[in-house]
Amino acid sequence: MYLVSIYLLLALCGSAISHTYHLGACPVVEPMPGFDMNQMLGVWYVIQKTSTASHCITYNFTRTDEPGRYELEQLSQHFILGLTPLNHDYRYTGILTVPDPAVPARMKVNFPLSVAGSASYTIMATDYTNYAAIFTCQKLAFAHRRSATILSRHKELDKMYVDKMRAKLSSFGVDPYDLSIISQTECPKHPNGTSNGVNINIDPETFSSHNIGEAVRKTGTVIADGVEYVVDAGKKVYNKVTSSKEDLTESPDKPVRSLKDDAEWLP
Repeated sequence: MYLVSIYLLLALCGSAISHTYHLGACPVVEPMPGFDMNQMLGVWYVIQKTSTASHCITYNFTRTDEPGRYELEQLSQHFILGLTPLNHDYRYTGILTVPDPAVPARMKVNFPLSVAGSASYTIMATDYTNYAAIFTCQKLAFAHRRSATILSRHKELDKMYVDKMRAKLSSFGVDPYDLSIISQTECPKHPNGTSNGVNINIDPETFSSHNIGEAVRKTGTVIADGVEYVVDAGKKVYNKVTSSKEDLTESPDKPVRSLKDDAEWLP
């Protein structure tokens, strides 16, 4: 559970400072016409991004087996861990989907710890070989939170392209002065894809029932099995905390694990 708590703290802190909050609806930002996601795939360096203290940020767009569905892995040096001497990688992976194939540059993104659900993910402009500009926005009850990102295929981006992307953001009512400059110097090099220190990897499976069960398994097999079972069953699981050891009133879709007689679980 300690590890799960660390994941939550790092991800929530990172998310909280990489957006700005505004009243009203999301601004209308036009997607790039004729966008080709196949050419967008691969690694990009983040040159500027809305209000973030993290550095050495890269994006990696990859295909999944499902058409119109992609993975976005964000790799960075987390600003909290950066205050310590620890070597580390912070990987945060979300899922991109294309609701309308006729407008491939207008996507949706869903990250594991996004409690408000998916957000719009708009590719504003790119030439695929030098620069790209992305705008994301998530609707809230009476407001929205937004983020803009300028990407480069290389660690540095010509000022001509940076100015062009900032001007484009401004034309849609997005303040380019909210963007932080992201350092890509003195970044760790990891030939194996991971550092030798602390590696935080949050992806769509991090908080699956299986992984939550594994995270608490050291506290006892019965507890871990119970956590995994309850997460799978979700709201359909009901069990009274009594000394009578009553059976679950509804069974989940998959076979029920055998739990010891001295364990009672609530959803």
